[in-house]
Parts: sequence; structure tokens; C-alpha cells
Amino acid sequence: LGFLSAGICPDLPRPEFADVTAEMYPPQTKLYYKCDPGYDREAGAYLGIQCKSKQQGAVWEYPLFKCFDVKNLLSVAPTMELELTQKPEREPRSPATQKQRDLSESKQKDFCGPPKTVPHASISLPRKYYVGQVLHFKCQTGYDKRPPTSGNRTCKEVNGKIVWTPLDMRCTNDS
Repeated sequence: LGFLSAGICPDLPRPEFADVTAEMYPPQTKLYYKCDPGYDREAGAYLGIQCKSKQQGAVWEYPLFKCFDVKNLLSVAPTMELELTQKPEREPRSPATQKQRDLSESKQKDFCGPPKTVPHASISLPRKYYVGQVLHFKCQTGYDKRPPTSGNRTCKEVNGKIVWTPLDMRCTNDS
């Protein structure tokens, strides 16, 4: 059982009144898309993505899915077959992202960057974090009266124990 839990971070105590974001995710991380209100996925479509370690570096593996307008769902049905026969979408390789990758090659190659945006869908934070994950915390507007109002926590292995680094901030709206 030991090897199964290797690299999994302990539960993250979420500070009150703070927003949590991440720019990079270690391999194994799973994220899930959720269709916006009023939109729904194709029947049986899987909305999860996973960061996988490949030879060229870490990459997200995306399933093919769309979020449809519920009101137009019926009018979409006949064309669904046509959709499925089209070639899967290739990730666009823009020179800008290539350049960015060269800048900090070693650091970024091992991590997946932000997942791509999908029309009418939002992405939720992972249910599980893995060693190497860095999270950014920022106090929400109105609760950022007392500095520091932002900070980072990193999931690290220290003396064989996996821990989150401490967060030196408290979000409060008292003056």
C-alpha cells in the first residue's frame, strides 16, 4: 500500500476568504471540467483530465467533449454523428508557448501548465495534490486589510514526511 500513497499531499486546510490558484501541476494530477449552468455535456462524456509524464515533458491528456446549450440540445442530436467522425483537435503549437518553455525548460518540463479553456466550462481545483505542487493564495477583496494579503504554499517531502509549507497570511476584514 505504501507505494500507492507515495507523493500524495495531506489535505489542504483552505484559509477562509482567500482564493486559491495554481500555475503548474505535477504529473498524476487530475482536474475536472464542469459545464456552466444552462449547459450540459454529451451523454457519457468524461470531463476529467490528467497530467502525464511523457518523454517530451509533462502534458495534459484531454478527452474529447463539449458543453452544449441545454435549450439547443435537441437541435444538436442529428449532427452529433458528424462531430464524432471529425479528427480530434490538435493542440496548437504557437511560437510564444515554445519560447516560454525554453526559458525555464528544466522547471516546466516536469510540470503541466494551466489547462486549456473549454467554451462554457469551468475547471475545479484538484481533489488530490502531489509533491511539488505550489499553490498561490490571495485574500478576497474586502478581506485584504492586513498585510501580507497573499502567499504561497508548497507540498514538499521533508524527512520522509509529506507536508505543506506554512502560509503566513490571514484574511480578515477588521481594520
